[in-house]
Amino acid sequence: MTASILAGLAGAAALAASGVYLRYRRDLNAARARLAAVDRHVVSTRWGAVEYAERGSSNPVLVVHGVFQNCLSGLVSVRDLCADRRVIVPSRFGYLGSTMPPNATPAAQADAFAALLDALEIRQIDVVAFSAGTPSALQLALRHPGKVRHLAVLVGNLPGSPTAIVQPPWTKRVNRQFIMWALRTFAPATTARMVGAVPKEFVMSDNDVRYVEEFIDSLFPMYPEGYNFDLFVSNADVANYTLEAISVPTLIAHTKDDQLASHQASQRAAERIAGARFVSLESGGHLMIGQTKIVRDQVASFFAERRDSRAEPVAS
Repeated sequence: MTASILAGLAGAAALAASGVYLRYRRDLNAARARLAAVDRHVVSTRWGAVEYAERGSSNPVLVVHGVFQNCLSGLVSVRDLCADRRVIVPSRFGYLGSTMPPNATPAAQADAFAALLDALEIRQIDVVAFSAGTPSALQLALRHPGKVRHLAVLVGNLPGSPTAIVQPPWTKRVNRQFIMWALRTFAPATTARMVGAVPKEFVMSDNDVRYVEEFIDSLFPMYPEGYNFDLFVSNADVANYTLEAISVPTLIAHTKDDQLASHQASQRAAERIAGARFVSLESGGHLMIGQTKIVRDQVASFFAERRDSRAEPVAS
């Protein structure tokens, strides 16, 4: 009898696992179909293919996406921040259709951004960088200052942040895509709070939860070459940057309750960059939930300033 029960349980577990796997494959196929529907373009450079997506018109803005993202989720990130601009979002090295060149560095990524701008015949552009996109955006400002009109760093990975480290080697074996999919599928509310990196006491509205869930969906499928570059090379690289050498107008914004990157590290970075403006946000976590209007207004005002202007720190 016991053997029969155990056999039955094993069979049920196998069926359940099979069903989960089929659902996983179905959802990934749906994610690939969603990406296929996005109009994407590719520019050939000495670093390989640089893929990008864009929307809108008027003055261009270059958006540098964070970890696990790509050109599509980059568009989601700024949908309400730069609605009146021509938004150009490259997939960084190893993400989606962009090549992972040998011995890639954030400096090389910045040079690839510069090559993309040259191919698009854009002489100078405003830049918005999120989270793990910060190192390559800072390198763009350091290596190609003439191409950057203004630089806005939002919840950035900056020197001294807990994100600015190399991850333990064993984590390369972790199937992050399956783990994130399982959390998104079976514990969506918990996942929304985790990805948003907000404290437990932060109350998200239904609209907030829907936005975070849409953001999470935009991360699939995930690209190990890209996120391993961030986690094992790019994020830690920022610790060695001479921020004092940045000459382009810079705005840094960060939420005080971000449970992922460091508000304090962002403030210290702003103090090291001559004339940088620091925008301190009381709440909203790593996705700056509920802060869209403040961030949009601050970024728009900053981008409207003359390139040689400097602003005082701002608190909200």
